[in-house]
Amino acid sequence: METTALAASEIDFSLMSLFFRATITVKLVMIGLIVASIWSWGIIIQKMIVYRRTRAQSAAFDAAFWSGEPLDALYARVGANPATGAERIFAAGMAEWQRSHRQDGALIPGASQRIDRSMNVAIDREARTLNGSLTVLASVGSAAPFVGLFGTVWGIINAFTEIAIMQSTNLAVVAPGIAEALLSTALGLLAAIPATIFYNKLSDDSDAITSGYEQFADEFGTLLSRNLDT
Repeated sequence: METTALAASEIDFSLMSLFFRATITVKLVMIGLIVASIWSWGIIIQKMIVYRRTRAQSAAFDAAFWSGEPLDALYARVGANPATGAERIFAAGMAEWQRSHRQDGALIPGASQRIDRSMNVAIDREARTLNGSLTVLASVGSAAPFVGLFGTVWGIINAFTEIAIMQSTNLAVVAPGIAEALLSTALGLLAAIPATIFYNKLSDDSDAITSGYEQFADEFGTLLSRNLDT
């Protein structure tokens, strides 16, 4: 017993040693999970920066929109090259508003519906941009644990093969293979947990921004409807 314990204590169980002792299949699984984790964190950081900037830009545009500046003047200032989501939605509505006027100044029938559709198309485009890459987080969050489990099962199979070859079940033979296998599961969870948490958070943030766009479009459409009625 003491000899077995001494042999097990001499085995290096550091993460790097476990990785290098693993079979090529388990190594590929671990590398894939590490890449997925790094990719997920890159998306998380990038999306948090984009969403924060988008909220600030929307607030700035709302302040300009409700400042009392004539809509035609605001459109002349931002319509040629709208730089933010709110500006693009506003520009889509104003462009349709101007196209709905005939040369004699009269409005073409159905202008209100066309303006609403134009802004809805712009909102859908912005929503797709906001949600871009979130499917990667969802995929990592759902698939990474199973990929890690596959590496673990493969590693355990290899560990039992080693036991059969060595014809021994002592700790020095069993422990390394089991530890290598479990490292794959740990990496799978390490990739999946943050991806799942931040996918839910970023999805809520994206929905909140899109909801703000829809509210602005409704308010803008109401203003234009008043002009149509008069």
